[in-house]
Parts: sequence; structure tokens; C-alpha cells
Amino acid sequence: MREDILTTELQKVSSESQRRELYSMDWLDDKDKIIEGAFAECYLKMHPMICIHGILFTIDGIVSDESGIKNDIYSMVRPYVTSGLARKVEQLLQTIKLEAYSEPLPLQTDRIRVANGTLFLNGEFSEQKDFCLNRLPVIYDLDVEKPARWLKFMEELLNPDDILTLQEYMGYMLLPTTKAQKMMLIIGKGGEGKSRIGLVLRELFGNNMYSCSLQKIEVDKFARANLEYMLITVDDDMKLEALPQTNHIKSIVTLEDQIDLERKGQQSFQGVVYARLIAFGNGGLHALYDKTDGFYRRQLILTTKDKVDGREDDPYLIDKLRKERDGIFLWALEGLQRLVSNNYVFTESVDAKQNLVDAQEEGNNILAFMKSEGYLQFEIGKKISSTDFYNIYVSWCEDNLEKPRASAGFLHYIKENQKRYGLIYDAKCIGNRRGFHNVCKAEFTPVTGKTPFD
Repeated sequence: MREDILTTELQKVSSESQRRELYSMDWLDDKDKIIEGAFAECYLKMHPMICIHGILFTIDGIVSDESGIKNDIYSMVRPYVTSGLARKVEQLLQTIKLEAYSEPLPLQTDRIRVANGTLFLNGEFSEQKDFCLNRLPVIYDLDVEKPARWLKFMEELLNPDDILTLQEYMGYMLLPTTKAQKMMLIIGKGGEGKSRIGLVLRELFGNNMYSCSLQKIEVDKFARANLEYMLITVDDDMKLEALPQTNHIKSIVTLEDQIDLERKGQQSFQGVVYARLIAFGNGGLHALYDKTDGFYRRQLILTTKDKVDGREDDPYLIDKLRKERDGIFLWALEGLQRLVSNNYVFTESVDAKQNLVDAQEEGNNILAFMKSEGYLQFEIGKKISSTDFYNIYVSWCEDNLEKPRASAGFLHYIKENQKRYGLIYDAKCIGNRRGFHNVCKAEFTPVTGKTPFD
């Protein structure tokens, strides 16, 4: 494969002076016109790369910014191009990509590529560096000091059990896998410092991290192509508006195969997306129409501690945390090891589990209605028509200042979850009227307000 050839070539070319020795003017003809194929070959000898799906990769991973390459090309060809220089630079860049073409590299989930080599999950470490999809800008060093300021920051921000969950999730993001099938939301009232986590993630992941709103990922058909080969996607200011749809986010969180991606002006293609989603905000993530368990069970929701009165914020906190980058990496690695040993099941605190229940009820008031008292009576043998069932729900919404869902959405949810509540849907429940068995309208006693069955 071309990447093997280029890796061998790169190992031979260890210094900038040696790189320059490879440089020749063979890419100019006798009239000083550029021979594009020869130019591309020459450039790749100086700067070994491979190209997958139009994206360039070096031994340091993905090339997310091509401006440096364009500047190199510009410097090399400027004396020989009298007009259309910018167009020629773009043209040569595309030729380089064609010359560097490679089949997709395999996803390897048994190792983490770091700045000083390759770390295997079994504990082995090699200084060998080869072409890869992702390389982290961290140094693997077991002798590095513990990240004391980071650990203190965690204690100030989260409850102890939730710290374990975040540690595991940060470890989870080190590998190109979606086995855990979860996204993470960290929610607070504001001012707690949760956005500092996003800045620390940038230090750990470098250009393997993409910043984008969840709303844009869901509704913008071009945004999802930017996630290709990214390890993580961070939304550092999650909007409170409900998502108009959720199918794209759900598929990204659980994706174990290729997905259709599209870039502007290009034909759509089947690409690889394993970017884990993490978002920070002041409220949960909800959907306008998707009220299913499938949308919520993909979420890990952590809530921050309230900001302590009189706390003085440290304006240099992020600078201190950046200095602990390599130690924070080891801390995240510890979380990854725990997650893998637990078969990719996260540690979830009682609070985190309750956060999910609360989010579901906030996003779908039918859940709260079905748990309420004084409106419904559940008893084998009882019956209720679909119309009466919905009217009782509307009455509950009016009493609790809630906005009722449309009747079709309400009845669809009850039918989909009838086993959960011990109900049986019947198209001819009462005469020829549709309805449900084992439930009826509650009967209030005039004194206590309770049903006769309480």
C-alpha cells in the first residue's frame, strides 16, 4: 500500500536538510512550465502524506488546515506562474491529493496514537509512528505529575460519582469507536466553569476535535461531513430550543457502519464518522416531535454543583490546566481502562439516572401525566375510549399549566408504551370505539379528593 511506502520513505528523511535534498526542479519542463504530476511527486517526497476521501493525513494524523500546504506550493511555483497563481495553487493541491490517494485505513481500537509514539491498551508502548487517522498532541509519560489543579477543579464542579462518569467519557473519546452508544450533556445554571472542560479537550485532542452546535449537526446536511475522522464534537453553548428532528444525532451516537455524507458542490459519499458528542449548557436537549426512549437513552446527563457564594474565579485557570495536559491524559486513560473492563457500560450516579428521568418528563409531559394521581384509575377489567383518555390528559395539562400534545401524538405514545402501563389497545374497546383496557377515569371522593382505590 502507498502508506507503507511513504512511511518507509519518511523514516529515511529525518531532517529538514535531508528533505530539501529530495527537492529538484524535475517538475519544470525546458520552458519552465510546471509538470503537475512531477510536482506532486516531488512535494510528497518532501512532505509524505496520504489522501483518503479528499482529506490529507500525515504521521501526525489528519490535516485539518490546508493553508500551510497552499503556502508551500505558492512559494515553490510563484516564480514560474505569471497569471492565475491562486488557481494554479488550488490545481496543484488537487493533483497532490490524487498522487497521495490511499484506500481508507482500518479503524484500530486497541491503541492510542500520541505525540511520542503509540500506546496499546494492553499497556505496551512503542515509539514507532506511522500514518494514522488520529494522533493526539499529548506525551505519554507515566512519570508525569498528577494533575492536581484539574482534580481540584473537578471536585469544585461535579459530585464524586459524576467525576467518574466524566473520566470514563473522556477516556472513551480517545478511541475511534462508538461502542458505548452515548453522548454527554453537562448542565448548570451558569458561571460554574463547565466550559473550561471544552478548552481542556482542545488541548488533549487538538485538530481531532470539531466545535459545532448540535442543532447544526442535525439540520445542516453539510455539517455532518465535517465530523468525518474527528474523535469528538463539542457544543460549548447548547441551545435551549428543541430539535426539529433527531435521526441524524441518534445515528451518529450509535453509528457502527458508514454514513452518507455530503460536501458543498460534491457528490455525496459513504464516510466514516465516530465523533463522540459532548455539550455544555443551561438546560437539557429536547426534541419537538421525538419523545421516544431511544432519543433519551443515548444521553448521559451530568449536573454541575452550584457556584459557591463568594467564590473568586481564577482568570488563569485554563493556563494552569493546559500545563497539566499530559497528566489529564493519564487521568482520562484510567477512565478508559475502567470503561473497557466494564464492557463499555458507564458508571452512572443516582443523580445522573434521575437527571435522565427528569429530562424525559420535561421533554414529554405524557410521562408526568401517567404518573399523576387523581386522574386515572388502573384496574383490570376497566375500559376507556381513546377520546376520553385524551380529554383527561388535556384536563391534566390545563391544571398543571402544560401544553398538551396533539391527540395523534398522545395516542401513538400510549399505544407504543401500553405494556409499560399494563394497558391493552383495542380497536373495538367500547362498542365500535377505539380505546384501552385496564384503565378508566378516576373517581374523586367529595371529601378527600382521592380515588376510591387509594
